Amino acid sequence: MNLKRIVIIFLSLFFTIGQVNADEQTFSFPADDNEVSTPQINAFQPLNLGKNEVIFKQASTKVDVIDPSNAASYFPGGRGANKLVIYTPNYGIHTGTNEFGTEAIVAENTVTSLSGADSTIPSNGLVISGHGIAKNWINQNITVGSKVYVDVFNNKITVYTTSDSYTYEARAKIKEAKSMMDYYKNSIDDYNYNLPASHIQIAENYLKIAENENKNSIILKQYTQEAIDEANMAIKTSVPYIKNETKGVWIRPTEKNADQIIATLDNLKANGFNSVFLETYFHGKTIFPSQTMNKYGFTVQNEIFEGFDPLDVWIKEAHKRDIKVHIWFQSFYVGNQSPDYNPSSILAVRPDWGNKTKKNANSPKATMSASEHNGYFLDPANPEVHEFLLDLLSEIIDRYKPDGINLDYIRYPNATAGNDMNAWGFTEYARNDFKNQYGKDPIELTTSDVQWYDWNQYRRNNVTNFVKQVGELGKEKNVYISAVVFPDRASALASKQQDWRTWSVNNYINGFTPLFLTYDSKMLASMMNDVMNVKSPQTDLYAGLFVTFMGGAPEDLIRQIYETRKMNANGVILFDYAHTTPVYTSTLMASAFKDNIKDKTLAQAKKKEEKPREKEKSNKKVVTSTNSKGFWVFTKE
Repeated sequence: MNLKRIVIIFLSLFFTIGQVNADEQTFSFPADDNEVSTPQINAFQPLNLGKNEVIFKQASTKVDVIDPSNAASYFPGGRGANKLVIYTPNYGIHTGTNEFGTEAIVAENTVTSLSGADSTIPSNGLVISGHGIAKNWINQNITVGSKVYVDVFNNKITVYTTSDSYTYEARAKIKEAKSMMDYYKNSIDDYNYNLPASHIQIAENYLKIAENENKNSIILKQYTQEAIDEANMAIKTSVPYIKNETKGVWIRPTEKNADQIIATLDNLKANGFNSVFLETYFHGKTIFPSQTMNKYGFTVQNEIFEGFDPLDVWIKEAHKRDIKVHIWFQSFYVGNQSPDYNPSSILAVRPDWGNKTKKNANSPKATMSASEHNGYFLDPANPEVHEFLLDLLSEIIDRYKPDGINLDYIRYPNATAGNDMNAWGFTEYARNDFKNQYGKDPIELTTSDVQWYDWNQYRRNNVTNFVKQVGELGKEKNVYISAVVFPDRASALASKQQDWRTWSVNNYINGFTPLFLTYDSKMLASMMNDVMNVKSPQTDLYAGLFVTFMGGAPEDLIRQIYETRKMNANGVILFDYAHTTPVYTSTLMASAFKDNIKDKTLAQAKKKEEKPREKEKSNKKVVTSTNSKGFWVFTKE
């Protein structure tokens, strides 16, 4: 028995007194956990514990609501601020929540995965969803393998961490890593699986030790964590680099001089990115000094970039590094600053361009969208709005020669389907135009009227006509045109009047960049499949991944890339650069974004120069370095 193992076992003797076996009635907790230090009586015992299973930690909290009524709530999925919500199969298929929370998916009574939003509800389980304070509670107390009990009579949830919780996650991740590795072994002839296979072997060795020490919290937690870490490394290294694939990121620029832009581009290049989706027109302002904005009497340039043209530097320096630049363009959105505070803002100069709800149709003030950060939108029905935006896009293309245009906010503001008072599009221009075509002022319609269908179609056509015009501009000037779309087509049509299928089947644009608001890879695969089944084969698809923004695990990013590649996406785009921290870029550079051809050439040249003794020493390092944390590898004695 080696020294490290002896020390661990010795230390663990001080902490085992608090543990309990499954056949005892009173549960207490190991002092080393620090979460709970006093014995507790478990009034609700939901667990079918194994003979040698041990409970190490327990946490309880209030459940605010089970299966909320969406009709009674303004919030997506009926989950309000700081609330903890339980969704059962009685609620529906998905939770319907937004991206500002976290969720745990529970099958039977075991947490099988963690997600961020709109999770699929298991038929044999439930979803625990939290926002704010409740989100923090979930993050602190629930992991994959946790066991869950919901006391429906007292609206209380209790979560247990047991010996099986630790080994469950390790086993699941080892199985997942093997599956990913086997997929590529069967689909890529020259796939190099040595590294992921090595991590899997080490993970299995650690797990064997943990399973033999399931009554000892110190050793169990130590070795299951090592097994999990190695399995995570296997996942990260199993997805290979693919050369002809877009590896992009959306960026809202904050750099105020050329040196800062160059540093950002160097960082992107070093981390394998080959495309930038640069937010160039946002909140109704341009990052460059615009002749078009000046012509219309609007703010000429976003004030934070005054005296400097960042767009010129971004494109020139990106092209030097073989990085493409797509102009990320907020089409019908003009930000959440009231026009009262800026006399040269678009809606201050042209208040008649502002979009309006039915409820506020006759108000002289601009209407804000409460569900979208109190933002203001332009009217897609107004041809003057189209003309202005096309002028601005033409200026960008002619002056700066970008590689593409990425249309965002290419829709009406979000509205609850079926609620006519909160529906959008009731501007003076649109009402008159619709009345001329259909003989009725849409403000007189309700959702139960037959002509409400015509009103919906009218609004969708307004957006589609603009997309068609931008597509024609792109063809004329040989610029790639893409659009950010909502993957759920039914919801996009009903609540945002976004008919992206029509854009695709008519080849109005080149590609879609749907943003998948989840870090659950299964959910992403389901949503992506929905888009793939509806779009034309001629329309490219670049999967917009939200993992970094939602703070998902680094492995979640790899899982999603794995799923997008299985479905033959043209690439991925991360949202967004500000949240793509080193923990994510290092994960990408483990394999998926790392071009190993150059590294292999350098390694071969270096290998030839090594002396025999140095070579032997180097080989030993390779063996030990396969353990991602530098620990020794132990096998079962």
